[in-house]
Amino acid sequence: MKSAALLTALAAAALLAGCANNGTTVRNEPTYQEASNNQFLNSSRDAVSKLTAGFDLTATGTGPVLVATVVNVNDLSRSAPLGRTLSEQYASHMAATGFDVKEVKLRGDVFVREGAGELLLSREIKDIARNHSASLVLVGTYSAAANYTYVSLKLVRTEDSRIIRGYDYALPNDRDVQRLLAVQR
Repeated sequence: MKSAALLTALAAAALLAGCANNGTTVRNEPTYQEASNNQFLNSSRDAVSKLTAGFDLTATGTGPVLVATVVNVNDLSRSAPLGRTLSEQYASHMAATGFDVKEVKLRGDVFVREGAGELLLSREIKDIARNHSASLVLVGTYSAAANYTYVSLKLVRTEDSRIIRGYDYALPNDRDVQRLLAVQR
């Protein structure tokens, strides 16, 4: 009887040893709890909260806010999935905090450009804003560096292209941010 128990124990040990990690990396999948506490999402919400803290919603006028795609500071006509994802998150959080946000997909080439020492909204964004009676446009850029990706946000009044508010922050270049920075061809 003891030898049968010993053989069973040895067989179980051999079976478990065969299932053991043979030097391969075991990937731990994120949990829903971790996803709900995701720092990337929290940083986007925090950025909008800080950008709009104490903002008088009546100052926006009667028109909605448009959110442009956050673009690469080195090429304002292009954006990676990072810029499009950030823009979506900003629009959602602004709407959740009481801003009248109009769902209009503003392309990457719709941005604020520098001209003669002042910032001017591109003619295309002025036309879009006029067509939607928008009072403000949220624009932004990102710039990837070695360890961080720097994000700059601006709320711009459409009637005179004045920057009403601005906020800058950084994202760590972790795996998720690096993947979102990859421009798909």
